Amino acid sequence: MNAADMPVLSIMLAIPMVAAVLCLFVRAELARPIALGATLANLILGVVLWISYDPAGAQWQFTESAQLFGPIGWKLGIDGISLTLIMLSVFLMPICIGASWNSIQKRVGEYMAAFLLMETLMIGVFAAQDLLLFYIFFEAGLIPMYLIIGIWGGQDRIYASYKFFLYTLLGSVVMLIAMLWMIQFAGTADIPTLLNTDFPVQAQTLLWLAFFASFAVKMPMWPVHTWLPDAHVQAPTAGSVILAGVLLKMGGYGFLRFSLPMFPEASANFIPLVFGLSMVAVVYTSLVALVQQDMKKLIAYSSVAHMAIVTVGLFTFNQQGIEGAIIVMLSHGLVSGALFLCVGVIYDRLHTREISRYGGISVNMPKYALLLMLFTMASVGLPGTSGFVGEFLSLAGAYKVSTWATLIATTGIILGAGYMLYLYRRIAFGPQANADAAAMQDIDGREMWLLAPIAVVVLWMGVYPETFLAPIRRDVATIVERIERAAPAGDSKLMAVDPTTARFRVAHEPKKDVAEGSH
Repeated sequence: MNAADMPVLSIMLAIPMVAAVLCLFVRAELARPIALGATLANLILGVVLWISYDPAGAQWQFTESAQLFGPIGWKLGIDGISLTLIMLSVFLMPICIGASWNSIQKRVGEYMAAFLLMETLMIGVFAAQDLLLFYIFFEAGLIPMYLIIGIWGGQDRIYASYKFFLYTLLGSVVMLIAMLWMIQFAGTADIPTLLNTDFPVQAQTLLWLAFFASFAVKMPMWPVHTWLPDAHVQAPTAGSVILAGVLLKMGGYGFLRFSLPMFPEASANFIPLVFGLSMVAVVYTSLVALVQQDMKKLIAYSSVAHMAIVTVGLFTFNQQGIEGAIIVMLSHGLVSGALFLCVGVIYDRLHTREISRYGGISVNMPKYALLLMLFTMASVGLPGTSGFVGEFLSLAGAYKVSTWATLIATTGIILGAGYMLYLYRRIAFGPQANADAAAMQDIDGREMWLLAPIAVVVLWMGVYPETFLAPIRRDVATIVERIERAAPAGDSKLMAVDPTTARFRVAHEPKKDVAEGSH
């Protein structure tokens, strides 16, 4: 029996749910291995999905369908874009469980159950093919993360968890109203059908804004990003990993799955808004990151800058830009997750995130310093790492649409190099700040097992990105084909020489004497 005949997606949703219930009723010594076993089982199933997925086959594969109640149907299925994001989720989840192995000592069963429930909901978001089912998964993901921050977080965890919950929930209420209107208009909640439904142009504007209210907060875009630094600083290490690694990607996935293909004309009209907010985000949050004294806050602000490059890439309306945006999402999920793990490693030893308390740790922690350098360089976008591939493609796609947006977004890479290398120099080099930092032990076997797989994938994606581009290429082409009728002209006019007249003319324009026409 091959994977295509099995309800693989339902099994992947059921395994962590069953394990979560088990974790609630067993003691801590058993809850940890149960959670790790369930997440590893899902990782194996994810690999089966990846191997069995046929990039040249049907657009939607591993589809399942059953009627639940009322208008909600249990409809699951994936395309290449969903596949890559599900793989990111199941890859990071065992690492999160491993990162919490020793650091979480209170209410361990509930903690593991919250993470397992989170895994179910994340996979559900990327696999749902029913609009209301998607909404349930999308919004329910708030609950376990709210609990993870609120119960196991830092000193100001209550404030941070409330802020996270209210920001992300308020944005989604208007999205639900828009979804109900769409279902009434199209007569179905089936997402593949809605993707090919032409909504009235006047309605598209309101629908686009309703979806934008939710996805912009989830991304998060400036100025609705302020919940993110607070949530990251207060969340436990594994909470930060999954928040940066997967939850932020739900906003990008929403733009890609709904806003662009369902409302192409409205998306084209709002390109100046999206580019404007993204340009401000890249520059503003990079400058804020430069002056941070808390390591987690610095990485959180860098996340906002990186996700701004994603929004620029998504709204380029061309293959290069959208492919680049997806690769930036995957790369950022891995790299920022790894950077938060690196912060967690030294926090477990010294119990502070203040950058000034560290210094010169490459002397006593050489293996740690090497891995931290790799992830720092990937965050900066060094060629040969995952960060370079996505940013290059996104900005190359953006250049076809707006030279100004590309220029300002590119400054984010320069500023990114400034704050990340400055952070690395203060932690790894220079005089050792104090005796406690000088006495820290290098990373142990467990921590190496957490960081090494991410390091391998970051280099793999940088050296041979085709592995990750191949599954998404056709699906991106389908989106581009759907939205090209509304694609913007772009402000970069390429000049070409007309050999018959030896005069310049604008490329792709009808042949006419440009010089004479301008006099």
